[in-house]
Amino acid sequence: MWRKASAAALLALTVGYFYHGSPDLPEQILQYIGLPNFQPSSQSQDSLEQVISSAWETLIVLPTRQWSKVAVGVNACVDVVVPGVGLLQAMAVDPGAGLDHEVLHSKEDLKEAFIYYMERGAAAERFFSDHEAFQRIARAAAEYPGAKLYVGGNAALIGQKLATYPDLMVLLCGPVGPKLHEMLDEQIVVPPDSLQETDEFHLILEYKAGEQWGSTQAPQANRFIFSHDVSNGEMSSLETFVASLDEFEPDLVVLSGLHMMEGQGRELWEERLKEAVLAISDIRHDIPIHLELASMTDKDYMNSIMQEQVMPIVNSIGLNEQELLFLSQAGEGPHSHLDAWKGIPDVGRVSDILLWILEQHGRSEPSSEADLTRIHFHTLAYHILATVDGYWGNQAAAVMAGARVASSQACGLQSVDADKVELKAPLEFHSSHAEPREKLLLNPAEPVTAWRRGNVTFHLTVVLVCKQPLRTVGLGDAISAEGLVYSEIKTQQPF
Repeated sequence: MWRKASAAALLALTVGYFYHGSPDLPEQILQYIGLPNFQPSSQSQDSLEQVISSAWETLIVLPTRQWSKVAVGVNACVDVVVPGVGLLQAMAVDPGAGLDHEVLHSKEDLKEAFIYYMERGAAAERFFSDHEAFQRIARAAAEYPGAKLYVGGNAALIGQKLATYPDLMVLLCGPVGPKLHEMLDEQIVVPPDSLQETDEFHLILEYKAGEQWGSTQAPQANRFIFSHDVSNGEMSSLETFVASLDEFEPDLVVLSGLHMMEGQGRELWEERLKEAVLAISDIRHDIPIHLELASMTDKDYMNSIMQEQVMPIVNSIGLNEQELLFLSQAGEGPHSHLDAWKGIPDVGRVSDILLWILEQHGRSEPSSEADLTRIHFHTLAYHILATVDGYWGNQAAAVMAGARVASSQACGLQSVDADKVELKAPLEFHSSHAEPREKLLLNPAEPVTAWRRGNVTFHLTVVLVCKQPLRTVGLGDAISAEGLVYSEIKTQQPF
């Protein structure tokens, strides 16, 4: 026994001696004596985050046929961004229990709804019914130290992102006041009928991962948005938007702002939604329409959008995990029994709901009269693009492009810094929550996993989550915009 130990010690000393003189020798010695080489490979020396971000740079390519003109409408505003806990404390609001409210009527409602979503780390948007109370809170927010003004509203944010592509002409319709007009990219065209004398302000209460208020601690960074916004709430710019399309002649239409009508009450939204559907139906059928969804709480309203009104007449939708689950709950779809997602949404469950939407409310079969063929789903840790086969191209690059912009923009950077982001998504998952299902893997060196269910193809990529996000507002809009830029609609239909 001691002879073997002595021999091992002598070998170690010898290898160490040669290594000091020539670092390349140990590998040769180990190969010669038949021992494994434990030196890490070049790939393992790079972090998973570095491998994924490098793969993105190689694999994300623009499609052969690109959009030249995109028309975007119809919600636009000025965002006032403040630390949520700090503002509520400055307003002498004490912490307490969280409680969701479909519409906010008071400062107390605001506090309860903010806490409800903060403790879940979830994004939400609500209408504040009391104009005078909202104005008082808005003044406090504008005067809060470090408050920042940004371009706001899904349509304006999507327009801003699209305008970063110099060869792309962008039309924006919405209630554009003087401050917003000044902040918009000069490449964006605003029709004169969209200009108004005053701006619409939205208040955005942000919180950081781990931030504490009373007994509430945020599991991740996010924001709570509220406003008293009548122009956007009534989608007053919609008819102007549709009327401007004949002259502008876009290749693609992006529509958002439907969620703003929810706070106006059932009587108003029922009538206005019918008018909206008529207006959208006037858009030429050969122009694809993308609908960007946002936070909603009224199941009847969501059902009206989903079943007989808007969703069947658009080609593509973008949404996050809260919106996806609420859509399923409203339509009694898969996993609608869940109250909320716990942690990272299960890929199999998400896949089930996406398939259900395209089969029940989309054009997954030739006999369907619906136009919906594409869904861009995004959550903190991963994104999925689900498309009916034969309608859309370049979707692997599109889903990666959306994830890349989420990783960089959250950190306030133009490109991904692998040291400032982290992988949170599982690299193993299933195609469905129920059997039969397929076990799937994601290769970091080729970070897109694809699978098919019926006539629908799914593309999944992970997000490199920013460790210390600077701004979470508008990430969903940037993700959808980037995904659309890298998408290509096929001229030859599959059926």
